[in-house]
Amino acid sequence: MDSLRSAPALDPERFLDARYGLSRRQQGQFRPVSAGSGSAIDVVAPSLPGVALEPAATGGTPSFAVRALNRLTFGQRSSDLSLFKALGSSDSERLANWVDWQLAWDEIDDSALQAKLDTAGYVTLDKSRSALWTEHLRSSDYNTRMRPGWEVQRAKFVRATFSERQLLEVMTDFWHDHFNVYGSSYDYAPMFPRYDRIMRKYALGNFKQMLESVATSNAMLYYLDNVYNSRSGPNENWARELLELHTLGSANYYGFMNPFEVPPDADDPSFPAGYTDIDVYETASAFTGWTVKNGHWQYPAEDDGNFVYRAAWHDTGPKFVLGMLLNPEQPAMADGRQIISRLAQHPATARSICRKLISRLVGGAAPGSLVTSAARVFRANVSSSTQLAKVVRHIVLSTHFRNTWSESVRRPFESVVAAMRAISPGFTIRLDHARSNDLMWRMGFTGNVPFAWPAPDGCPDEKEAWLGSNSLAMSWKLLNWMTEAADGSTALLPIVQISRSKVAKWTAPALVDYWSKRLLGFTLTSSRRSALIQFMAQNGSSSYVIEDTDAWSGNDLKRHYNHQRLKSMVSLIMMSVDFIRR
Repeated sequence: MDSLRSAPALDPERFLDARYGLSRRQQGQFRPVSAGSGSAIDVVAPSLPGVALEPAATGGTPSFAVRALNRLTFGQRSSDLSLFKALGSSDSERLANWVDWQLAWDEIDDSALQAKLDTAGYVTLDKSRSALWTEHLRSSDYNTRMRPGWEVQRAKFVRATFSERQLLEVMTDFWHDHFNVYGSSYDYAPMFPRYDRIMRKYALGNFKQMLESVATSNAMLYYLDNVYNSRSGPNENWARELLELHTLGSANYYGFMNPFEVPPDADDPSFPAGYTDIDVYETASAFTGWTVKNGHWQYPAEDDGNFVYRAAWHDTGPKFVLGMLLNPEQPAMADGRQIISRLAQHPATARSICRKLISRLVGGAAPGSLVTSAARVFRANVSSSTQLAKVVRHIVLSTHFRNTWSESVRRPFESVVAAMRAISPGFTIRLDHARSNDLMWRMGFTGNVPFAWPAPDGCPDEKEAWLGSNSLAMSWKLLNWMTEAADGSTALLPIVQISRSKVAKWTAPALVDYWSKRLLGFTLTSSRRSALIQFMAQNGSSSYVIEDTDAWSGNDLKRHYNHQRLKSMVSLIMMSVDFIRR
């Protein structure tokens, strides 16, 4: 290394010109530096214009507690509302205390959830990388091979429904979409429990650490083909999605452009404003040799599924990425790690991540002022083990969060889980169980099966993606089926049993008010309430006490199949716009 230090300094533009045939036009905007040092900048781009905060939601909204919990959990329950309201004397105080409690997720007792997973027969979720590889991926039996991926898929329902660590579950879901991997693949479904553990470990942790863990995971290495990336056969799939989706964002893509002509970033001129195709190619080169011990013909004895850096596969030449020069012949993995560090510190990464977080946690378009302030928190805590928790706290305690409501909708998975959380399901979703299989099959028609989005951009969060007729209709059919179905003699959603214990007199208004309050957290507007009361009463007086029977009485509709009508009324509430908005 001493000889390298004493060698003449590399001219990044010259070797890029030789490699890619770039023009030698000198713009004088950006001067490259070596990895780990600061950049010298001649020109500073003007500041980007801010975006005004959206106006506060007005009229017809539920209580603040309901609005907050329906975005920060997978659905409010009456017990959640009671706990929230006991945490302070004002909405702001209660929200801050609730968020701080949830961010300290490792101090929240979740043993009841673990007991449900254990009792339901989940056996692969905690297996080591090598155990998943040898016991499942190398199994010749299809069901044995695929079981780990299937378990993670169904365990997501269980965790989202029963976990007390709700904010952690919401954030784990967010990062799974951000670092999307198709979890049903034959190639890496056996390794999916470990990928889920990465999302779970860093969901409220440190972004840079999560990024490197993702980069070395079997699931991502196979999904985006870096497992095959070598100097003799380069593959840019991982590199391109790393820059476009996982960090800087497609809005900061400059195409096939001379990287020396990319302007400096407006928020921090020591970084280029974005990336070019050449940055993608150079990044791909930096990650050559990052692969898996998979019995490759060159290394047949190494077959335990663990990550390995193949020095013989690595392009050891110099590289120039995002204004940073990587010297040749660096130590093992140094090229890739320096790029990860550069990306984790980049202001465009901070803005891109924060914009997505705001959209997810608040809803709708993210205002520029909140993106800017959240990005500052992101960058100021780039080395903190609780970096992402601090960013989430900043966003959730913002004025924008308090004033915004109904800018997004629940996706089908979220609607199903919200129903189960509100109605206390009579079963636990699991493998090798007929009703669980039915639910998963019906879930497929909604387009929102967990970990089944095939493209690397992740499951869409925009409400337009889920308000189409097919997705809505299939979601409604699924929710209606859930109110009707039973596991033997046990109802999946015990609506009749709950009504017996919670509603003293079964009048139509009493039943409608109880179930709208339980499912929505508030009483419906008069027009919607009136429509449901008429449906439940079926030509009877609103004061008529509906009998607790399910007998046929075709000549007297107010006595006709009362249990079925009750379940249908609950289903109608779950099909309403009030139930899916968030």
